[in-house]
Amino acid sequence: MTTTTTTEPAATAPRSGPARLILALACACQFMVILDASIVNVALPSVRRDLGFTSTGVAWVVNGYLLTFAGFMLLGGRAADVFGHRRMLVAGLSVFSAASLVGGLAGTPEILVGARITQGVGAAVLAPTTLAVLNTTFTEERARARAFGAWSAAGGVGGMAGALTGGALTTGLSWRWVFLINMPIGAVLVAVAMTVLPGIRAERGTSLDLAGAVTGTAGLAALLYGVMQVTEFGWTSSHVVAPTAAGLVLLAVFTVVEARFADQPMLPSRLFGLRGVAVGNLTLLLFGGITIAMWYFTSLFLQNVLDHSALRAGLGQTPAAIAFMLVARQSAILLPRVGARLLVLGGSVCFVIGFGWLSRAGADSGYLADVLGPTLLIAAGIGLTFPTLMAAATAGVAGGDAGTAGGLANTAVQVGGSLGLAALATAAAARAAHASDAESANALADGYDLVFLTAAGLAAAIALVGMLLPRHQRT
Repeated sequence: MTTTTTTEPAATAPRSGPARLILALACACQFMVILDASIVNVALPSVRRDLGFTSTGVAWVVNGYLLTFAGFMLLGGRAADVFGHRRMLVAGLSVFSAASLVGGLAGTPEILVGARITQGVGAAVLAPTTLAVLNTTFTEERARARAFGAWSAAGGVGGMAGALTGGALTTGLSWRWVFLINMPIGAVLVAVAMTVLPGIRAERGTSLDLAGAVTGTAGLAALLYGVMQVTEFGWTSSHVVAPTAAGLVLLAVFTVVEARFADQPMLPSRLFGLRGVAVGNLTLLLFGGITIAMWYFTSLFLQNVLDHSALRAGLGQTPAAIAFMLVARQSAILLPRVGARLLVLGGSVCFVIGFGWLSRAGADSGYLADVLGPTLLIAAGIGLTFPTLMAAATAGVAGGDAGTAGGLANTAVQVGGSLGLAALATAAAARAAHASDAESANALADGYDLVFLTAAGLAAAIALVGMLLPRHQRT
């Protein structure tokens, strides 16, 4: 059964606001989602001290959010198509804000981790729904490309602001304000959403595929949970093998359920009939590893090899974040003119040169001479490819599938990032272990250099797959 969308009766639907305000709303939601993925990192020492976390338990203040964020996005996107974009955006904001309040007031580790897990669920609804809103609001090619560029740049601002904002709030007030600050912002965004978004609902009789929702969400969550344990326990540990295997089995069941038994599948096969969706998501899966290599391992290199503080490392990545935002806006202008293939190829060239250059850095390197240049190149590559791939992976999708397509694209990036982190961290540790002193700056630099070389190879794969994208995107 094909899902279509209809507008709610005028008596119950508020008038649609101007497109610019809708774009601002979508960008603000994306900013908040990405901000909360990183803002807590700087506050973790204070959180651990005040609430009595163990050294391993405090990591779940971050991991709990990322796990449900990635695991529930496909479900969140489909729910937006079934129950309406405005309704689910408001629901996501409400859950996210309420969980933030609970986290800010938490008195025990269990309450804080539970709040972060719930926050991730709210974020998993917000991220694909904002994409669905953009996809159905901006249907003209140039306007759509610019909207996706702005949305991508908003995520970049959120990532850049996370460390700086978290440090300022923790130092100036308390770590609790890292969470509490979301409450007033969320309330304002709910009011804006209720005012400017049109009421859209699915065709009468459309329902959520519960069997697919359960198996798909549980499978993704189990797989990601297993992969998250790799850096602590290793690939062969039961802590990794058991949940990973369970996740793969559940995803296999999900595939069978969707193909044979679901009348209205959570992930309709018709989406993969669109070449942009199929190729775009495969490329985004590879792209997730690039983002991890850039932002995560470059930060580790600055801190563990060049001996920068966490704040100084964050400031050291700020020029690259600014470059990403500027290039992302320009790539949105270029996309309708030159097409997705050329932008992905250009981004991949930036990745190969940038990571190849960065792989030559060592313990005796300097930031200005050996880190700044390559990270600016890599960030430019991300600016060229990310908004392009997100636009490609959602182009040509009917309004009734817009949320699902957005959820699938966001999930591909997050799963690729999780797999990339596990694989690259293992490779780095293995290379460093061959040194006589595995904890020395030289040994760590060797490990990170292998990560950067691997990322350059990953970029070549992105270039090859990206050439399969359609020459012209259907909007």
